[in-house]
Amino acid sequence: MTRRLIILILIFLSAALQCISQIITPDDRLRQIINRDGQAEVTLPFTDKKSAEILTINVSVLSIKDNVIYISLSQLTINWFINQKYNYRILEKKVNARALSAVSVNQASDWGTYPSYTQYDSIMQSFPKLYPSLCRLDTIGTSVKGKLVLALKISVRPDVDGGNPAVFYSSTIHGDEPAGYVMMLHLADYLLKNYSLSDRVKNLVDNLDIWINPLANPDGTYNNGDTINLPTRFNANGYDLNRNFPDPVTPNTVLQKETIDMVIFLRKHRFVLSANFHTGEEVFNYPWDRWPRLHADNDWFVSIGRKYADTVHLNAVSGYMTFLNNGITDGYQWYPVYGGRQDFVTYTLQGREVTIELDNESVSPASQLPLLWQYNWHSFLGYFENALFGIHGLVHDVKTQAPVPAKVFINGYDKDSSQVYSDTLTGRFERFLSPGSWNLTFSALGYFPVNVNNVIVEEGQKTDLIVDMSPIASSIEPINSTTHLLIYPNPAKDILNILLPDKTQGWMNLRIINQSGILIADYDIEVVQGVSVSVDVKRLSPGTYTIIFANANTRARFSGRFVVVN
Repeated sequence: MTRRLIILILIFLSAALQCISQIITPDDRLRQIINRDGQAEVTLPFTDKKSAEILTINVSVLSIKDNVIYISLSQLTINWFINQKYNYRILEKKVNARALSAVSVNQASDWGTYPSYTQYDSIMQSFPKLYPSLCRLDTIGTSVKGKLVLALKISVRPDVDGGNPAVFYSSTIHGDEPAGYVMMLHLADYLLKNYSLSDRVKNLVDNLDIWINPLANPDGTYNNGDTINLPTRFNANGYDLNRNFPDPVTPNTVLQKETIDMVIFLRKHRFVLSANFHTGEEVFNYPWDRWPRLHADNDWFVSIGRKYADTVHLNAVSGYMTFLNNGITDGYQWYPVYGGRQDFVTYTLQGREVTIELDNESVSPASQLPLLWQYNWHSFLGYFENALFGIHGLVHDVKTQAPVPAKVFINGYDKDSSQVYSDTLTGRFERFLSPGSWNLTFSALGYFPVNVNNVIVEEGQKTDLIVDMSPIASSIEPINSTTHLLIYPNPAKDILNILLPDKTQGWMNLRIINQSGILIADYDIEVVQGVSVSVDVKRLSPGTYTIIFANANTRARFSGRFVVVN
């Protein structure tokens, strides 16, 4: 073999080895994309519901359609996903930020582009300056990176909370779904500008406390600077915030800062009706997300969802918002979600929240924003109007006329925490129900229960109700007035939720004692400020119990009574 031939062979082998070393596996490519963009999207074939449930527990599922599962991965979930050896396909997605972003506040205020974060802050600050008698700006909290999570209250009494039923719109909890962000800014502007021009807008603002949070995840949306460049679904720590709320069955103990702030805000205002806006599909999604069974108020949810979608169909191009059941779906029937805000609000806070997907595109083209507004703004107003209908009541002490915090329950109908409670400070409650005749039961610690039968609910009408409750002379004082614990549902069958006073946090000892003084449970539990503690009481015998929280270091001690029923 000649020397020249040997050299050629060596050169060939070297080149071949170099090519082999440069071959990138799909797993390597997936890691590269996540390192570069902060997330990656993949698809898997849909096989069965159980497999989908395993996925949604461990990664962020975006959608299931046409027998394909769409998934978003972050640094937190990539290792688990790769270790499962799925046969996946990578979806390459890019965002042209320069084509999306406004060049000035004035351009952003035309609602046909995406604002920078600085422009967004300026727009939100401008609302109360221009309309001081109609709105106020509040801060829900801050993101991991310190960006403000803002909420605007629009009301004829912006500085007084509790005067009217409170409703809430929130958008872009997923940072790479910003169309709703612009829609909410546009909606706030529309309500304020048209208060004196539109009877419909005036009716809403006069009779509701309207809260709008355009941007729930600023770190995800502005992941790479002041403009929308590489938006991510996740927060700065890689968490999907819409899978991070306390779950009614398996409480999430790793709550992110944005989640904790939002939970405190939601608990404070106790919104009777709310919606969470997304993109990625076009559908009105209602509870439950985590259970295959239906919510007790399923017929009502279907009705308001149908009204939203049908109104959209009157104002949109053919084919818009026709996904699944012609634009509406029960969440679990689409795909299961655990730790979602929708179920947290509806189950734990007894509110009524839905999830509204506005566009098939995750990051809607800027040119699409005016069209999405035209398709949806009538439905935005119509959804708010649902809070004006149904039963609106007051619960009072018959002797003193003081407000009574009562449980409002419908026997043989309510389940899964679907009851509502009258407000502690005002005694007011709202119960949204399908048209019909309803029998309500009012119960409160220290009071005789009251049954109010044949309460008529009519479509698109408000039914006023005043309920007087008689105190029991020898009763135990109400829990809230002596112990500062909020215990619900009470009585309970399965899960008991206890909210401790504000600023209570850290490890505490929890003890449960029965009526005979026997210690039933004794263990330590970590308390997160503003987040309720969930206690499983399924194994307890029916009866009355005392629950005690104690912190040996601070000497804080809180106790209350609860009842377990079959």
